[in-house]
Amino acid sequence: MIETLFKYNFLQNAVLSSLLASIICGIIGVIVVEKKLVMMSGGIAHTAYGGVGLGYLIGFEPMFGAILFAVASAFGIGYVHRKGGVYTDIMIALLWSLGMALGIAFIGFMPGYPPDLNSYLFGNILTVTRSDLYMMVLLTVIVVFVIITFFNDWKSFLFDSRFATILGMKTCFMEYLLLVLIALTAVVLMRVAGIILVIALLTAPAACASLLSDNLKLRMILASGLGALFCLSGLLISYKLGIASGATIIILSVLVYAVLFTVYISKRRRKEKEGAKNSI
Repeated sequence: MIETLFKYNFLQNAVLSSLLASIICGIIGVIVVEKKLVMMSGGIAHTAYGGVGLGYLIGFEPMFGAILFAVASAFGIGYVHRKGGVYTDIMIALLWSLGMALGIAFIGFMPGYPPDLNSYLFGNILTVTRSDLYMMVLLTVIVVFVIITFFNDWKSFLFDSRFATILGMKTCFMEYLLLVLIALTAVVLMRVAGIILVIALLTAPAACASLLSDNLKLRMILASGLGALFCLSGLLISYKLGIASGATIIILSVLVYAVLFTVYISKRRRKEKEGAKNSI
C-alpha cells in the first residue's frame, strides 16, 4: 500500500484528512465524553442535514446551510440543556429527527434528479479534495488554539462546573463555545467522513483514552493517537478487503473499545476482590 500511497493523490488526501480528523475529534471528543454530551453531539450533527437540503433547494453552497443549521441547533440544544432539565433528551431527539426530516423534505421539493444525500450521512474519505483539507487545517488550528488558551478553564469546567461557577468562571460561555466547536467539527468533517463516522470518531477514541488515563492532557493525546490508529488501520483493512473505509474504521474502533472495556472491568473486579480479602 505504501507504493500506492505515493502514487495516488486521493490516498495521500485520505491519510492527511484521517490524521487531521483524529486530532480534532480526539481533543473535542475527550470533553464530549467526560461531560456526557454524546447525545447532544449527535443531535447537532444530524440537524446539519437539514441545512444541506436547504442549500440544494435554494441554490447556495450546502455546507453554508449545514453551518447555519448546526450552529443554530448548538445554541438551541445548549439553551434546552441549561433550562430544560428532564426534557433535554426529548428536545434533542426532536431536533435530531427534525433536521433529518427537513433535509429529506427540501430535497423532495427540488425539481429534477435529487443529489445523493447519503454522501453527507456516510461520507467517503477517499474523495477528499485539497479545499476540504484546507478547511480541516483551519478547523484544527482553531480547535487547538481554543483548547490551549482556555486549558485550565476546561479542567475546572470538567471537574465541577457548579463549583467553577461559584468561583466566577463563565461556565455558560464554556458550554456554548464547546457546542459551537462540535457544530463546526460535524460540518467540516461531514463531507469527508460523514455524520456517522464523525460521531464515532468523537466518541470511540476518547472513550478508549478514558479507560487508560485520568490526566486530561494525556487523554487528548491518547485519543488523537488512537483515532489516527483506527483511521489508518481501517483504511489499510478496507484497501486489502475492498470494503467501505468508513464502516471499517467504525467497526475497528468499537471492537478495540470493547476489548479495552473488558480488560478494565476485569482489573477493577480483581482489585475489589483483593480489597475485600485484605479487609477481612
